Amino acid sequence: MEKELRIRAFRASEDPETCRKFIIGHRKVLENHGINKVTSFAEDWVHSSTVFVVVVETMNGEKLYGGARIHGYEENSFLPIEEAISEMDSRIHYVIKKYAANGTGELCGLWNSLEVAGLGIGSLFPIRAGIVVAEQAGLNSLFFLCSPLTVRFNKWVGSRIITEIGNEGTFYYPKLDLLATAVVLEDAITVEHAHPREKEKIFFMRNNLNFTTVEKSPFKNVYVTVHYELTLADIKMNEVYI
Repeated sequence: MEKELRIRAFRASEDPETCRKFIIGHRKVLENHGINKVTSFAEDWVHSSTVFVVVVETMNGEKLYGGARIHGYEENSFLPIEEAISEMDSRIHYVIKKYAANGTGELCGLWNSLEVAGLGIGSLFPIRAGIVVAEQAGLNSLFFLCSPLTVRFNKWVGSRIITEIGNEGTFYYPKLDLLATAVVLEDAITVEHAHPREKEKIFFMRNNLNFTTVEKSPFKNVYVTVHYELTLADIKMNEVYI
């Protein structure tokens, strides 16, 4: 793995080439786990102006180590979490609607390559960056459908499990032997309930969208220089707002 990486955010419609790399990398990771069909396999988001992408990549942009997507909610369409679990519990639609009036969205498609697995580089780091992106777009809340490994990261940033749906917020998805947990970050702007460490980090990133720092893996004694480029071009505050 490279010791110097870039974490970059952009509107999906402005960089279709990187979006294709994102799709290929994500699909490969899922297929390695025996998952051959999930809502994230859809590719229509590539041309959407209300989808924003965070990628962890080499400095030259040739290789992706992971990333995530932030989908802004739009009327007359569903967020990926709705498409994924509505057949198991249609109440997800009502939950989403409750937050939509103040601007909501979903962080989805989170993945990382085997080269950075277990380091937090392709999971916790993109989640933080995704919250920074959400704030730029005026998304006051953010939904996630988490794997068991990423539930803890979402708790760190202040999300709550949506216990009013599924089995106390959990679903067997995308396969019967895999468990997914639906969570929502209700205060994506203030991150009021985030761990103080995460809150401080997120606010620093918001105030310094483009900076370079040395990051340490939250789990291992591994350090990497990360160049953050999180400014969204031509973004208008509350652009994704119903």
